[in-house]
Amino acid sequence: MSSTRKAQALAGAGMILSLLGAAPVLAADARPMPGFWEATNKASLLVTTSKTERRCLVAADINKFLNNPSPKHYTCTYPQHRVGDGQIKLKGSCATKEGQVADVSATGTYSPTAFHLDLALSTKLGALPLAATGSTDAHRLGDVCPADALRSDEAKAEQARSGGG
Repeated sequence: MSSTRKAQALAGAGMILSLLGAAPVLAADARPMPGFWEATNKASLLVTTSKTERRCLVAADINKFLNNPSPKHYTCTYPQHRVGDGQIKLKGSCATKEGQVADVSATGTYSPTAFHLDLALSTKLGALPLAATGSTDAHRLGDVCPADALRSDEAKAEQARSGGG
């Protein structure tokens, strides 16, 4: 495999992990509760990668993801977006600033303290079709976030306003 294709494959895996990184913040009728969460994200695109992280989530994180789940460096739209009764189904596309577009579909389950999501992504690199899969399994660790926990900008602002975790 050429170094260019390896780099493109790793970029695709990065897109999957970015999409999955937001996963524990989905909700509707029985929202995942704000607090301290642990998520394990797995992505498979030529190679399989796995990353576990602990993150502090606030209500703003949950609401942001409900309106349009998009990783930081991608713009995503989901014409099919159904969340309710502990189930989620998304179908749409994500694009990079450079114009690389990937079709994305995801299904999963959630509760106030747990979340599971399976994701499929397909795109083309030139004329070469490329498909990838990913999953997230997350569970809530508690109400209080450690001071050094990973936080979104929204969570950092809330921490500053409240004076703690």
